[in-house]
Amino acid sequence: MDSAGESGGAAASAGRLALGRVQAAALAVFVLVDVMAHFSVYQSLVAALTISLLVEPLIVVQAFALRWIFARWHPQGGITPRVLPGIVGLSLAAGVVTAAAGQMLRLHSGLAFDPGSRPALVALIYYFMVFVIWSVICFWTRAEMARAAARRRVAEAEALALRAEVERLRLQINPHFLFNALNGIGEEIPENPEAALAMLRDLAEFLRHSLAGIDAPLVTVAAEAEALTAYLRVQRARFGPRLEVSLSVAPEAAGHRLPSLLLQPLVENAIQHGTRVPSLKIGIAIQPRGEGLELVVTNSGGLVSPDAARPGIGLANIRNRLQLHYPGRHRFELLERDGRVVARLELEGAPCSAS
Repeated sequence: MDSAGESGGAAASAGRLALGRVQAAALAVFVLVDVMAHFSVYQSLVAALTISLLVEPLIVVQAFALRWIFARWHPQGGITPRVLPGIVGLSLAAGVVTAAAGQMLRLHSGLAFDPGSRPALVALIYYFMVFVIWSVICFWTRAEMARAAARRRVAEAEALALRAEVERLRLQINPHFLFNALNGIGEEIPENPEAALAMLRDLAEFLRHSLAGIDAPLVTVAAEAEALTAYLRVQRARFGPRLEVSLSVAPEAAGHRLPSLLLQPLVENAIQHGTRVPSLKIGIAIQPRGEGLELVVTNSGGLVSPDAARPGIGLANIRNRLQLHYPGRHRFELLERDGRVVARLELEGAPCSAS
């Protein structure tokens, strides 16, 4: 069983336990009220306790019998016009049995009860109402369990859908990057096989980080920086001195968690669209911002058109992943400033997990 199934089973068990406690508490209250009712009628604590000790076990047995019947008769709970006659009928039958038992005990116990003890009809009405209320509680708690189970199923389905969407977005990144990286390696093989081999090793290192993130869609900033470093080594081998990169990670941010490979499309986009004359300068900075993070990627060059903020798969992928992991808690901007393109991510709080 996966973690989602285990947590769902634990939540279901906890829910059943909590609602079972509600039923037990209600039954205890009924017993206490019945003892007090006996005392008010017979005006004797000894008489009240004596008849209660004889009658209450019968009430408890019938209460559990009704719960068992209701659970098999209407397992989802909820009082409907179809089940209402059954509730009334069974409650009345239980009330008749209890009232009759109490009357027999009163007549044959030999205890000196108050002459003004309650008539059989009053006892019947009283116990009938007790069992009606108990039946309503049984149906209500079972309906609550059904609603809680439905909510858990919806939450589990949403978590599975979220994980599937995250995996789909991750798969958009890797083939896109692999296509470009393998093309670069292919270009280097004829003239510079050693550089091609180094690129291949660095590519394998990057893929190791990528595959490690399949079962853990959230990674630390330190792990993300390692994956970026492996990716940038591939690009440096490809472009040589025409590519200058600085990667800065604030020590306070290293332990923060974020979606794996979140920055890779931004860096890849900067390499693809940045100006390489005389060299392409790329800066990557990650630092804490309150309880969240600020991530900035800059490159030399400019935005070529108003639509440049949405080129290719990479940036659309980032926007979708931000919406999944930081719904309503992120800001993403791409702008041109002083001859440089600046991509800034502001992430508030911890990311939502799809695992």
